[in-house]
Amino acid sequence: MFKINSSARPPGGDRLGRELATAVIAFHESLARRVGMSAAESRVLTKLNELGVATPSRLAQETGLTTGAITGIVDRLEKAGYARREPNPDDRRSLLVRPDNQDRLFAHMGPVFASLSAAMSDMASRYTPEELAVAARYVEDMTRVLRAETMKLKAKP
Repeated sequence: MFKINSSARPPGGDRLGRELATAVIAFHESLARRVGMSAAESRVLTKLNELGVATPSRLAQETGLTTGAITGIVDRLEKAGYARREPNPDDRRSLLVRPDNQDRLFAHMGPVFASLSAAMSDMASRYTPEELAVAARYVEDMTRVLRAETMKLKAKP
């Protein structure tokens, strides 16, 4: 396996990072399956809910997926009733995608996220505000590094 030499990393940092990534992916895969979606479909729908409306190109840009993948995902989300396409009034050659049936989606996902939120709040209560600030900064920095490394991977064939 790859080994990174850095005394700045927390003990077990490589292993803990991999375990965290695996746990996050497993959670999102399980949640998506619960509502009959793939994790990629769930990720696109989450981003669409954040944006409120988006072109397929914007969804591709925001999620890191290809426009071809977005087309298939939006097809499936539309068929499931979670998204709808409509003409773009600013560009007749493009479409807009909007979330749909959010109440139905929330009925499925709301209790899961309420449980997760309660468990995370319980876990966070064991730390001081100072410890939480350091942890938040570390996660924000990891996120920036991962995004930068992702851009490098996309730029090089």
